Amino acid sequence: MTTGPGRLGRPVLAVSAAVLLGVCAGCGDQGGLESAGPTPTAVGPERLWPTLPPATRAADDYGAGETAVVKGVKVPGGKLRAVDPVTIVRARVAAAPDDYKDIADDVADCPSKDCPVLGGYYRDLTGDGPDDLLVAVRAPHRQAYLQAYTYRDGKLTQIMDDKDAVINVHLAGRNIVVRAAADLSGYEYRTSWSYDTHQKAMLPTRDEILRTGAKRTPDVPSPSRS
Repeated sequence: MTTGPGRLGRPVLAVSAAVLLGVCAGCGDQGGLESAGPTPTAVGPERLWPTLPPATRAADDYGAGETAVVKGVKVPGGKLRAVDPVTIVRARVAAAPDDYKDIADDVADCPSKDCPVLGGYYRDLTGDGPDDLLVAVRAPHRQAYLQAYTYRDGKLTQIMDDKDAVINVHLAGRNIVVRAAADLSGYEYRTSWSYDTHQKAMLPTRDEILRTGAKRTPDVPSPSRS
């Protein structure tokens, strides 16, 4: 009978175990297992106010999950790199002037040196292969709009529109991590945005407030958690 490679080690292990038992035969209890005391009982989550009726609608509308088709902008070959980000932002401002009234005049003056539209970044945020577009637009009071666009079904579509007192933005894989000033001095918000295939939009999948130790600049207003 042929012995497979996986079985060759078994006799060696048996001998080793026998040797160990022989060596430790006179050891008594030295080096043996000792009790660490009683194990604490696991406590599961306890539901509070069980008679409280469930909510029927959200208290606030954060705008998460909303999308908008950008009209009037051509995307040659479906490649977002072929489109100027300023053109896209102008189209959104024209379509929703009330939403962007604080940046409308500045965007209209682009491409001046004070143009608030920052250079775009191109990454596959949706996971479908082609690059999507991430744009930042400076707003008054050290605020900034963060917008993401994709091209699908022959349409340029906005899949993220967030405004906050942004400290900085990072890309981690397909996640957009936004650090923003918090209301509490010495703290900051950190939000991770990820593309949701069901909603077909970027959603804030993780939102937390973290201690940083640094005092917030006095003239930075409380952030707008849009």
